[in-house]
Amino acid sequence: MKEKIAQLISNNVEGIEMSDIIASIEIPPRPDMGDFAFPCFRLAKVLRKAPNMIAADIKEAIGDVDFIEKIDVAGAYLNFYIKKDVFVKTMIEAANTDDFGKSDIGEGQTICIDYSSPNVAKNFHVGHLRTTIIGNSLYKIHSKLGYNVVRINHLGDWGTQFGKLIVAYKAWGSKEAVEKDGISELMKLYVKFHEEADKNPELVDEARAWFNKMENGDEEALSIWQWFKDISLVEYKRTYNLLGMDFDYYLGESFYRDKCQAVVDKVKAAGLLKESEGAMIVDLSDYDMAPCIITKKDGSSIYATRDLAAIFYRKDTYHFSKCLYVTGQEQKLHFAQVFKVVELLGNEWAKDQLVHIPYGLVSLEGAKLSTRSGNIIYAEDILKDAIAKSLEIITEKSPNLPNKEDVAKKVGVGAVLFNDLYNQRIKDVSFSWDKVLNFDGETGPYVQYTHARCCSVVRLAESFDPSKPVNYSLITEQDAIELLKEINRFPSVIKDAADKYEPSVVARYAVDVAQAFNKFYNSTRINVDDVELKNARVMLTYLTKNTISEALNLLGIEAPEAM
Repeated sequence: MKEKIAQLISNNVEGIEMSDIIASIEIPPRPDMGDFAFPCFRLAKVLRKAPNMIAADIKEAIGDVDFIEKIDVAGAYLNFYIKKDVFVKTMIEAANTDDFGKSDIGEGQTICIDYSSPNVAKNFHVGHLRTTIIGNSLYKIHSKLGYNVVRINHLGDWGTQFGKLIVAYKAWGSKEAVEKDGISELMKLYVKFHEEADKNPELVDEARAWFNKMENGDEEALSIWQWFKDISLVEYKRTYNLLGMDFDYYLGESFYRDKCQAVVDKVKAAGLLKESEGAMIVDLSDYDMAPCIITKKDGSSIYATRDLAAIFYRKDTYHFSKCLYVTGQEQKLHFAQVFKVVELLGNEWAKDQLVHIPYGLVSLEGAKLSTRSGNIIYAEDILKDAIAKSLEIITEKSPNLPNKEDVAKKVGVGAVLFNDLYNQRIKDVSFSWDKVLNFDGETGPYVQYTHARCCSVVRLAESFDPSKPVNYSLITEQDAIELLKEINRFPSVIKDAADKYEPSVVARYAVDVAQAFNKFYNSTRINVDDVELKNARVMLTYLTKNTISEALNLLGIEAPEAM
């Protein structure tokens, strides 16, 4: 319907592209203001005329149209009122397809997404959930638009921290304790190292020496490191299974260690490499940035070196049109430096193909999480607690519900994910059980419960068949029309979420659809005796169910059919 209106405007206005017209068309805040509105402000400069006069001219030029009831001019806005039967028919036929929301906009293009990427031998805490949840949703959103998406878990499995851990293990650890308690024991050793290093700074030099052994292929050092990594991956994958997520590649920093020298050579050949206090750097002062360190004093690689190697490897291997990095906003400078070095090496594509997607901090009831201090909450524990608390609520509210445990898992995990994704990613997130598991308000359980309610309505309507046409003229209630408008926004919502790298656009849309349906549900009897009328209203319920289910899927959340 937007395209039809945009075509009418395009036929009667010069100087503005069809795509810009579609993007400008809005849904008014109130039904009495029309079904669609087109603001004429931006045309004022092109046409050298007041916006309200432009709106009046366009209205006159369009004239009478078969699918439009009337066009009003309200200041600088053109308000379009669509004939109800045409509007309903168009909306339902558009939404009642398997491809609703899909697009081929990304066809033939590859996007790499670097996300999750926990530091090996450190616990996967609730703070790591943000990158994992956001990255997974961006993968689903871009896949829906036809992109080939490569999911990369860039594990933090290389660096001086492993030298620290080896020192700690040799001084205070045991094989039995590590094999028994896994990452929990490794974390104790890591915290112990920093406590002891505050008293004995020589331990830091010892840790650097062990990492240097790793860099030089020392058999003992690499053997201990691989053991730590294997133990960590078992626990990480258990958490990913709970989340229902996976990756195409687990290629950590260590994968690029034999590719770092090529990066150093490339930077040197370009005349960018400079010595600074023993380290080798790229001076970025011309770009108001601190220098990008390429190698440390002892010649070993650093995060930036390995990130540079990863970028060139991914470009050569996957031929990406974009490479997205979902990490905390505290890494903004790091990626700005790395991307600038890639650009300075003669790669203009770095300007628009390398994208850092930052996000805010997560806290538990306001308490900031820290690995070094030991103030940590395991992500797996949070998820299991959410499932257990969901089971308690479901058992109390629906004691006879079949498969309560399965539903509790979907609701508990979904609640945690939705709580994160409902917020704009750049904002800090405070985790509160009372808010997360609330079945009312703007939460995951509320949206899931609305989906289950839709499923119940459809199940009760035994004569309903979504493949058969319905009598569109019977859908006249304003609440039904408003619900259809919300459903019809879905394709543009997906594109908007992708353009902004913002899953919250989809999460908030899911709430909007749920609220619109519940308003319709409470004001309109759906399963009435009149079969034609019932089928028309159930069709709207069926489309709501499908739309909510797919919106939740784009967030990585399952939609139970009963709750």
